[in-house]
Amino acid sequence: MSTVFLVRHGRTSANARGILAGRRAGVRLDGRGERQATAAGKRLASVPLQAIITSPLERTRQTAAAIEEQHSRAIRIRRDADFIEADYGAWTGLELRELAKEELWPVVQEHPSAVVFPEGESMTAMQHRAVAGIRKWNQTYREAYVVVSHGDVIKAILADALGIHLDQFQRIVIDPGSISVVRYSTRRPFVLATNELSGGLRRFVQRPRSSDAAVGGGAG
Repeated sequence: MSTVFLVRHGRTSANARGILAGRRAGVRLDGRGERQATAAGKRLASVPLQAIITSPLERTRQTAAAIEEQHSRAIRIRRDADFIEADYGAWTGLELRELAKEELWPVVQEHPSAVVFPEGESMTAMQHRAVAGIRKWNQTYREAYVVVSHGDVIKAILADALGIHLDQFQRIVIDPGSISVVRYSTRRPFVLATNELSGGLRRFVQRPRSSDAAVGGGAG
């Protein structure tokens, strides 16, 4: 079974200014984002990680490097475009407050499975590639590994793990620098944590593993 730690990159100036950065080059962590990335690394320092997989964009690569730097041993960092930010097309670089006036905005909020961004990617395609990426790396890393990605991508992965339709994924909150944890068993995924912003994480790889759910709830 594989335990995947899904890390959203730290905050960027685009996040702070309410701009949809998308896949624009040169979007880097701001000071707060750097601290968030370092904090994520410290929280993961005691977890026996097999690898760090990152989106190719600069802000995720910075976050992945901060995680590796805090770890007790060198960990290979690998890039995978399956985890890149959604291609927002013509929306890229625009302010969210202006995008909220677009006719497509309510569809993004309420029916994202029907959304194809103008000159960009569909939300469904984004989810399909991200989930395919997880399944691919689960075949390589059978213990614990990290995926550093983006808010919508992580929400889409979690929606799949929870068995909910993509149209419900806006109910999931993923903050910059947060860590979510999914254990993939032969029977089903187990969502162990979402949007964690504090506390140790080694406990997620220390508990007994089973493909069966605990009837009546776990013992804690």
